Amino acid sequence: MEKNNSVKGNLFAAAGAAGWGISGVCSQYLFSEYQMESDWLTAVRMILSGVILLALVLPREKQRLFGVMKNRTDLLWLLAFAILGLLYCQYSFLAAIAHSNSGTATILQSLNVVMMAAVMAVWNRTGIGLRQTAAIVLAILGTYLVATHGNPAEMMVSPAGLAWGLSAAVGVVFYTLLSRPIVRKWGNLVITGWGMLIGGIVLGIFVGVWEIPENIDLFGAFMIAIIVLIGTAAGFSLFLQGIRYIGPVKATLIGCLEPATATVLSAVFLGTRFGVMEMIGFGAILGTVFLSMDRPETGKEEKKQGNGRENLYRY
Repeated sequence: MEKNNSVKGNLFAAAGAAGWGISGVCSQYLFSEYQMESDWLTAVRMILSGVILLALVLPREKQRLFGVMKNRTDLLWLLAFAILGLLYCQYSFLAAIAHSNSGTATILQSLNVVMMAAVMAVWNRTGIGLRQTAAIVLAILGTYLVATHGNPAEMMVSPAGLAWGLSAAVGVVFYTLLSRPIVRKWGNLVITGWGMLIGGIVLGIFVGVWEIPENIDLFGAFMIAIIVLIGTAAGFSLFLQGIRYIGPVKATLIGCLEPATATVLSAVFLGTRFGVMEMIGFGAILGTVFLSMDRPETGKEEKKQGNGRENLYRY
């Protein structure tokens, strides 16, 4: 049973990451061809995704759907997940694409792997070992190469693109950790649906989400539909289901399939060109995946780590 859960968790996390990669490329297309604002697209994708997910849950789990709203502690967790997690991450990621491209944005966002490993190491009081130190060095080197091509005088990624990309990485850590307690109790679709809807409404009020851009045609609407259905509703719910089975650290490692997907699709369909130094930087950042992986622990140390992880999600 444990092995089956591990396989399912890996597949769910991988599918979610691939969906994000596809969504990133579609977003880049909308930004370049339709001059769409990233904040408007963020609000739209979150609201529509939330409505879709909640509509799927309503016929089968009406009691569970509204039960989370009646528990004060769970409601606070949900609001934190919606605003500090999903909204923060979604907005940062699309802003990073708008200021760079989908491949670069997803590569920078993948630094969440190192951030997550560091957070869990501190929380579990296991310290940061040699492998994780090497991962941090690789991550910094990779970010430097992507941003400068090795020459600090020639910034290849705008300061805004770099800042939003790193901010998106922090957002991934936030929503991954904030989702765990309430997803376990209320279910993945319920929490993801409410989180998307709440975060989207909050942002939508400020950006005027009801004002649809005049230049949106049928193909533009199709791109938005892909972002909503594949990249947001399916992507986040699948990834959070993966977290439920394999935990936040392993899920974020698998989540690094997203930049690979985005980079390939961006090059093939949008003609985005990446230089040699950028590709070396991408490789260095992706190398953090393998170095950040937890080594098998045994005995007292494993028990200590397990207890630490469980305590992180109690409330």
